[in-house]
Amino acid sequence: MKSYIPPNEKLWAGRDSGQGHYLHEVVKCIPDEAEISIVHKDTYGILGYSCDEGVRRNYGRSGAADAPDVIRQQLAKMPIHLPQASSLLDLGTIECINGDMESAQSFLTEKVHRLLSLKIFPILLGGGHDIAYGHFQGINSYLGPNKSLGIINFDAHFDLRSNESGNNSGTPFFQIAESCKTAGTHMNYMCLGIRDNANDRTLFARAKELGVDYIKVENFTMHRLDQVKKELKTFMNNVDYVYMTIDLDGFSSAYAPGVSAASPMGFAPDIALETIRTIVQTKKLISMDIAELNPAYDNDNQTAKLAASLIHFVLHETSLL
Repeated sequence: MKSYIPPNEKLWAGRDSGQGHYLHEVVKCIPDEAEISIVHKDTYGILGYSCDEGVRRNYGRSGAADAPDVIRQQLAKMPIHLPQASSLLDLGTIECINGDMESAQSFLTEKVHRLLSLKIFPILLGGGHDIAYGHFQGINSYLGPNKSLGIINFDAHFDLRSNESGNNSGTPFFQIAESCKTAGTHMNYMCLGIRDNANDRTLFARAKELGVDYIKVENFTMHRLDQVKKELKTFMNNVDYVYMTIDLDGFSSAYAPGVSAASPMGFAPDIALETIRTIVQTKKLISMDIAELNPAYDNDNQTAKLAASLIHFVLHETSLL
């Protein structure tokens, strides 16, 4: 069952400069992509994915379905330094109805394909990390078989669990690997921030079997920045495009307490920002999403502000290209 929620202009509020100095003053709410007639060079489309059914199935803390609008509210207040020719569009939210996550993922695939066809850079707001399966399929269907896509996942978890007992927020990259196998291609997948205490030996074995590149959290630090960049560039040199997905539970709970699976042992924002800058500078980044914000467990919107700040950073870094 498909369900779509049009964008809500009331979410975009904040300090009024009268001169378009803040994001809420320049965002355009577009309930239907058919209304988009002119697309500038730098056009960004925000699309929500209100679904935490995958988290529930994976025995996590429900609440991520409420995240897209909370992120919008924090992003709205931030100043904008983009070129005047840039456009920021709010394209509404895909909603999961009656636990039908698979239909929500399929609808997301359609929407992502459509945005890319319109030359709009998708910024997806989850929701659980099951967002990744629908997101990947949308990008992959747009690129076709002759272009390679690399996935860079900021995460504590591989999310390579078998879907033998059903799909959930822990299975998206296993599903992608199976999809690639069916198509006769290889899944180009790199994880940043992997923790030993968040993945059992089966998952490490599966990562090895699938040829997954990863950097453990103890090495994903500013002290190891040069090595991180080296490994990252090696990975990106072998693909045509990059899809970036950020699971907020990869960050330490000191920075991100409001997530589906919080831990104090995660990474810090500084290494994430430097890594994102490196990704953007390749000019290969085609789309991004943020997953697993759980507002019910957040502290003074700290995690929501982190999510909004990461998006704000990507917006401005990509505009410099």
